[in-house]
Amino acid sequence: MKGRIFSVVGGMFLLTVCSKGDRGTVQAAPPAPQPAVSSDPTAGAAGGTITGKIKFTGVAPKNPAIDMSEEAACKAKYKTTPTEENVVAGPANALANVFIYVSAGVPAGQTFTAPTTPVVLDQNGCRYHPHVFGVMVGQNIEIKNSDPLLHNIKAIAKKNRPFNVSQPNAGMTKTVTFAAPEVMVNLECNVHGWMHAYVGVRPDPFYAVSGPDGSFSITGLPPGTYTIEAWHEKFGTQTATVTIAGTESKTANLTFAAH
Repeated sequence: MKGRIFSVVGGMFLLTVCSKGDRGTVQAAPPAPQPAVSSDPTAGAAGGTITGKIKFTGVAPKNPAIDMSEEAACKAKYKTTPTEENVVAGPANALANVFIYVSAGVPAGQTFTAPTTPVVLDQNGCRYHPHVFGVMVGQNIEIKNSDPLLHNIKAIAKKNRPFNVSQPNAGMTKTVTFAAPEVMVNLECNVHGWMHAYVGVRPDPFYAVSGPDGSFSITGLPPGTYTIEAWHEKFGTQTATVTIAGTESKTANLTFAAH
C-alpha cells in the first residue's frame, strides 16, 4: 500500500505505513555468513547523496520458527531454533532488509553500465544470504550452495524470464542474470518451503538495502528531483520526493508502522 508523497527540500522526513499480521515479538535472525555485497552500489561516485535510517513502530509480526529436524546438516549450523526472516529487527526497532531505490527522476536517455563484480546468493543453513538484495540489469548473480544437500532455487518473475536451478551438492554454483528492471523478484526453494529471498532489478545504480541498524545510503545522484520508494516484504511500500542540488546530502528517515 503506497502512502502520500511528501516533498523534501532541505531537512528530513518521516513516513509511516500500516501492516497486517499476528502480533508478537520479533526475533532477529542469528548471525550467518554474508556474501561480499555492498548495499551502496554507487560508493565513491560524485554527486548528491540520500542517507537515512528505517525503523518500525508498534508490535511487528512474529517470525515463524523453522522446523529443520529433517535437515540435520542445516540444523547443526544454529545454536537456537532458526526463524524465517519476514521482519528482521535491530536495536531501537531498526528495520533491516528494506529495498530503497529511485523509482523516478533519473534523466531520460541516461544509461549505466552494470558492475562486473557478481552478487553472490548463498544457500547456507537452509536459508538465503542475503535475504534482500539488488542488482543492475545484466549484472551476474552467482547462486551458491554451501549445504551438503539438495536445493532447488526458483525465480518467480513477471518482467523477466523465470528460472529453476537444481543444486544437489555443496560447492555447486550457477550464474544467472536478469534482462529487465523488476521490483521485486521472489526467489524460493522448491525443496524447503521456508526459503525465500527477494531481489530488486534496476537499470541504474541508485538503490540500497537497509542494514541491521536500519541505515541506507544512495550516492552519486545528479542534481534533480527524485521519487524514492522503500519496499518491505510485510509492511508494503512508501514513496517520497527528494530534491538534490549539487553534491549535497539529504537525510531521509523512514518509519513503518506495525500494528
